[in-house]
Amino acid sequence: MKKIIFTIIGLMLLLPIGISAQGQTAADRIFKAEVTEIVREIDNVLPDGSTSRQQDLKLKGLEGEFKDKTVDFKGISNVDVIKKNLYKVGEKVLVLASVDDAGNYTFYVTDHVRTNTLLLLVGLFVAIIFIVGGWKGLRSIISLALTFVVIMKYIVPQILQGSDPVIVTIIGSLLILLCVIYLTEGFNIRSHLGITSIFISLIITITLSWLFVAAAKLSGISSEETSFLVGVSKYAINFKGLLLAGIIIGALGVLDDVVVSQIATVEEINKTDPYLDRWELYKRGFKVGVSHISSMTNTLFLAYAGASLSLLILFSSGQSGTTGWGQAATEIVRTLAGSIGLILAVPISTFIATWWWKRRRKV
Repeated sequence: MKKIIFTIIGLMLLLPIGISAQGQTAADRIFKAEVTEIVREIDNVLPDGSTSRQQDLKLKGLEGEFKDKTVDFKGISNVDVIKKNLYKVGEKVLVLASVDDAGNYTFYVTDHVRTNTLLLLVGLFVAIIFIVGGWKGLRSIISLALTFVVIMKYIVPQILQGSDPVIVTIIGSLLILLCVIYLTEGFNIRSHLGITSIFISLIITITLSWLFVAAAKLSGISSEETSFLVGVSKYAINFKGLLLAGIIIGALGVLDDVVVSQIATVEEINKTDPYLDRWELYKRGFKVGVSHISSMTNTLFLAYAGASLSLLILFSSGQSGTTGWGQAATEIVRTLAGSIGLILAVPISTFIATWWWKRRRKV
């Protein structure tokens, strides 16, 4: 579970912080509103023969300076929008209020408000974790919440302020490791060894990612979504560093699962047969770890493939163009660098765990 969440968070670092490709100026406002009336609804024929439905709406502001005020939205029909949203009376929507030099507002409905649905899903997620995992599940929820806080209150703001994304993410990753490992596994030697192993594996992953991002001459802005970040902050964002930051966070959760399980395996084997020598203990632990490598690597690949499904379809259609190759190279580096770090985490954690327990028993 944690590996998928971390991978998704890593990918989210590359998503736009905004709501439209046109951007949002400092004077623009975004607010929630309710659809009170559908003034007009017509189908317009586009030049290619397809139709695009136009909705003209009356809206009542629900917050901010537009609270309880009625505003009008004239639907856009002269652009090619694939499956654009259609709205019903009573639905809550997000509205962009764009102001011109004369101070006049033009209102655009950008999307549905999904807050209640998302909160319901979060509540269901938390309840199931607690029911299935008990108190350990509760500790996992707390560690996940702290992880979210570290990312949203430290990593993201620091990147927006122009700090080096890689350095910021490494520091944030250490904080996340402390929260996740100690809260879920307890303050014990297994956790200490796990953090050490994960950190070493993460450094290898970072080094490989940096080398191949540089060798492949990846800019970090090959996708349209990432290019939306240009101008979001008054500071220059290091997009290559942002790409590396996404790789680091995406790999972190996978390393967590693999390393903790591997160290626990070595510990249990040693308890079962404390008279095994170091080499035999290492071999038995490593054999168990190898069986996990395939499934874990596949999980990492599928998580990235799922997030890049549109790109895969684009390539399959033969319409990728020149931009798609940069995106494909980015996904390949992201997946393979993370997978290499994951694979190496097995012998690293097995070696560290074997060294520790045999060192204590002086066998």
